[in-house]
Amino acid sequence: MLGHTDHSPRFRRPRWPLRTRRRLFLSAVALSLLTLAPMTWAWLSAAGHRVTAGPGGAWIRDVPPAPVALVLGAGLFHGVPSPMLATRLDLAAALYRDGRVRALLLSGDNGRAGYDEPSAMRAYLVARGVPDRVMVLDYAGFDTWDSCVRAREVFGADRLTVVTQNFHLPRAVALCRAAGIEAFGVGDDSFAVWPGRTTVYAAREFGATAKGFLDAMVLRSSPVFPGPRETSLDRILGARR
Repeated sequence: MLGHTDHSPRFRRPRWPLRTRRRLFLSAVALSLLTLAPMTWAWLSAAGHRVTAGPGGAWIRDVPPAPVALVLGAGLFHGVPSPMLATRLDLAAALYRDGRVRALLLSGDNGRAGYDEPSAMRAYLVARGVPDRVMVLDYAGFDTWDSCVRAREVFGADRLTVVTQNFHLPRAVALCRAAGIEAFGVGDDSFAVWPGRTTVYAAREFGATAKGFLDAMVLRSSPVFPGPRETSLDRILGARR
């Protein structure tokens, strides 16, 4: 019949009970807080302990002197450092040449045959005039937490400058400080050069920082390879005093 409106229940929008809607809202709020809490922890832990390496080199005056720079691996392309890793190495070389650090701890992945980040990092720096004698290689830096813990427990570093990209810097500084190191951070603003790739990596920081928070503050996870103690960094720093 013309003008007839069917008011049968099947056409009505279902309405959840108020209690159910309230629980869903509170669950969404709790999930948001759990997602943001690790990022907040990292940013607060690293506040005042990091600087962006901008063009012109003026940034280096804001970096306090430290015995060692910890350079974190960032992948290889056909056996040579990726563009992001090369930038980290360039920053570490600048810190060394300026006298801001006296040794370089190159921490990366050598967990499978034919893939050796630390050796590629060393070759890159040697080709740019950094003396091999000031470098120490950590072949078991499989993630940021492992690199920080091993820097402290295996290589004996208690004060250092960690070198990475800006999107990774709060997590890197926070994790090194959680490992018992007096850490400062230098980060490259990679967004200006690689906006697409940097955006993807920055988005991954939510999950990576949550894992780092669990490793450092909840589980106190041990590195994949926790030791033994090495004295190579001690010898470099002792010889240069």
